[in-house]
Amino acid sequence: MFCSFNETTSGGGMVVWTDKGFTLCFFDTFTTSILFGFILIFGLIQFIFYKRYGFKIEKEYIDASVLYSLQVILTVLLACEPILLYATETTAFGKTKLPGYTIFRFILRTIAWLFSLIILRIERTKTMPTAQTRGHGLTILSFWCIAVLIELFALISYSSPLWFFQPIIRHDSPIEEIHLVRFGYWIFRLLATISVFCIGIRAPGVPRRRYAVMLNRSQSQVEEDISKESVWSKFFRHSSILAPCIWPRGHFKLQLNIFICVLIVLTGRLLSLEIPRYTKLITDELIQSSNGTTDTFLNLGARLRSPETWPWRLVIILMVLRLIQGAGSFNSGILELLRSTLWTKVDQYTTRTLKLRVFTHLHDLSLAWHLKKKTGEIISIVDRGTDSLDSILNYILFNIFPTIADISIAVVYLIITFNIWFGIIVFGTMLLYLSVTIFVTEWRTKFKKQVNKLNNEMKASVVDSLINFETVKYYGAEQYEVEQYRETIEKYQKAEWTNQLSLQLLNFIQAILITIGLTVGSLYCAWLVSVKHELTVGDYVLFGAYVIQLYGPLNFFGTYYRLIQQAFVDMENMLDLLDIKPDVQDSPFAKDLVINNGMIEFDNVCFHYQNERQILKNVSFSILPGQTLAIVGPSGAGKSTIVRLLFRFYDVQSGSIKIDGTDISVVTQNSLRRSIGVVPQDTVLFNKNILYNIRYGRVTATDREVENAARTAEMHDRINTFPEGYKTIVGERGLKLSGGEKQRVAIARTLLKAPAIVLLDEATSALDTHTERQIQSALQTVCDGRTTLIVAHRLSTISHADVIIVLKDGEVVERGSHDELLTKTDGVYASMWKQQSTSYTNADKPTTISDDSADGQVFAPTNQSHHHHH
Repeated sequence: MFCSFNETTSGGGMVVWTDKGFTLCFFDTFTTSILFGFILIFGLIQFIFYKRYGFKIEKEYIDASVLYSLQVILTVLLACEPILLYATETTAFGKTKLPGYTIFRFILRTIAWLFSLIILRIERTKTMPTAQTRGHGLTILSFWCIAVLIELFALISYSSPLWFFQPIIRHDSPIEEIHLVRFGYWIFRLLATISVFCIGIRAPGVPRRRYAVMLNRSQSQVEEDISKESVWSKFFRHSSILAPCIWPRGHFKLQLNIFICVLIVLTGRLLSLEIPRYTKLITDELIQSSNGTTDTFLNLGARLRSPETWPWRLVIILMVLRLIQGAGSFNSGILELLRSTLWTKVDQYTTRTLKLRVFTHLHDLSLAWHLKKKTGEIISIVDRGTDSLDSILNYILFNIFPTIADISIAVVYLIITFNIWFGIIVFGTMLLYLSVTIFVTEWRTKFKKQVNKLNNEMKASVVDSLINFETVKYYGAEQYEVEQYRETIEKYQKAEWTNQLSLQLLNFIQAILITIGLTVGSLYCAWLVSVKHELTVGDYVLFGAYVIQLYGPLNFFGTYYRLIQQAFVDMENMLDLLDIKPDVQDSPFAKDLVINNGMIEFDNVCFHYQNERQILKNVSFSILPGQTLAIVGPSGAGKSTIVRLLFRFYDVQSGSIKIDGTDISVVTQNSLRRSIGVVPQDTVLFNKNILYNIRYGRVTATDREVENAARTAEMHDRINTFPEGYKTIVGERGLKLSGGEKQRVAIARTLLKAPAIVLLDEATSALDTHTERQIQSALQTVCDGRTTLIVAHRLSTISHADVIIVLKDGEVVERGSHDELLTKTDGVYASMWKQQSTSYTNADKPTTISDDSADGQVFAPTNQSHHHHH
């Protein structure tokens, strides 16, 4: 019953006042409810506000304080006091059946004081952006004040003989020990609460230097804060992104799988309790003990007991339960096999969804980021990061949660069945074990991060070396590459050895703690069996079987926590990838670009990659619909940058770029790039067949349309000479094809795309003269009737352009047609033309022009007709 017999009315209600004082049942119930309810409601509100809007205070702003440490110690002791009082009353005074309000008191008061400790901690480590009073918040101060008033409130019952005051004051002989104990606990609570309140008024835990400076942090300081952010914080900060990957919204079958898996986990907790209880019944049956106090679920054990015969029914049931739970291997039972089968589909959904999310994000990132990345390292990060989410879910849902649930059930069950000291032994061992495990594992995190970093570098080294296979061969640097790889392996293995050494230290500490806890509990249980005769041999067997069964998963708990920590470390780099924001983003109101004519306008465009070096300076020009404009100039003048800006790989710092009068910054990037076709200088192909690479220009094109595009690009007949025709694999980056063949594939791809605007970014600069002349006709077909922008080194390839602009040091220094620019004999264009003509005259019938001669070793200009498109 909730209250004792003399504190309960005949109708079953609670007596409030009797014998000049409150009843203990009413007093403890009322005051505990007030204390717990206040901190739960207002403390939770403060906690949420601080978590959502508060700024984290860095350690250098937090002063060390002895008073704060004392404040924390007193709070912890006040949290432990209800448990110790309950333990004392149930063991020292033999009160095996205490009224329910005592349990109510010790549970809620313990939670209340522990939650106040969390509020105390959060006020020390975080601050709100609004103005604050000096000292603690109103919630925690009010809580401490209420705690003091509750202890003083007990003095109202000073004259009641039911309380401990009168027997002690009157010096009753003999004074019951229970009154002395309760009086001692009350004195402690009164002094402790007053001390905590007084210390709280001074607020030694709150940083004296206000953290308003944090509101004026520079961007570099903000980025430094993010880099110091814990992986747990990153995980919860990305919960909105990760949640759709975890919960399969719209997939009823997968949701049903999750529900069944949860039921399986709960069933497993029941089996963990039932198996030791059946073991006890069998033991008591075998030794003919009839005073056993333990029974099983639905009282099934008592019904199957047969004192006259051997307990074969109980043994069979025990073995069936072990088969369902899993005998031997922890994961070999029927329940676990069923759970694993059902969860596989959920795992696959999570992996698939997250990998697609990360892959999409990587494609959304800007060109500037992709130019700096290491492909092998990124692949390693993505693979480990996406797999880690599955690992975290599995470990938490099916290992950590069941283990903690088993421990909690064990503590409660042992307290109810035996006495509270068994619960304290198990709980104390568990708490110490988990605390040490978490502390040491957090300490080991830096070693694991170093291992991951060196592992990424090792893989990146391999990928980088193999991608540049030809360069390695050109310079005979095979041995150098091997030595470089050897160094990365040795660094990785050294870090891995340190990581493993710290792991063995953790395992040793865990084994010591488990052994101490099991030894103390077993000795105490054996003493109660053999000396006190309060328990049976079956009880000893139950305790041993239950604790060993409990500590088995607890041993794995450390492993699971390490694996979770490792998974979080693996996920950290992936979350860092998700933190990277694209430099170029669509505006919220961006619309698709609609091209009617194809006019391009650059208006006073300024751009730089780095602040120290301006690339483009107030560049302005226009390309009329159907017109061809060429851009020439020395290397580094900014020619290729103009192409990148038109594709909006970067945003301009000032000025604007318009197509048909629409600023490209207000349209979607996808629609912009769909409208532009490009033939680059170095065409990179996918390591698939030719059909796939040409069709990439328009993935919905039919095979006939692909062949027509190849035929127009003068590549169809060449493809048919290959043994596998259009099914020929081109190799990594298209290395199996010659330079001219790759360019023709790029031209066919662009023809298939049928864009309104065409960009030729030095499309023939890497080809020999003969191949270049053959491709010119195909390029002319691509450009026919379309607005065209050509970037070139070889002036002969752009002499037909309607307008030619000359860039130098990021500025337009000349513009006009080929003939007009040649008339300026002292101009930059005329000088470049003369230099290239002289280079050809001095050459002995050159046939191949390489990129090494980009400044002038080009073939002589030939008379070409000028094509003007209007």
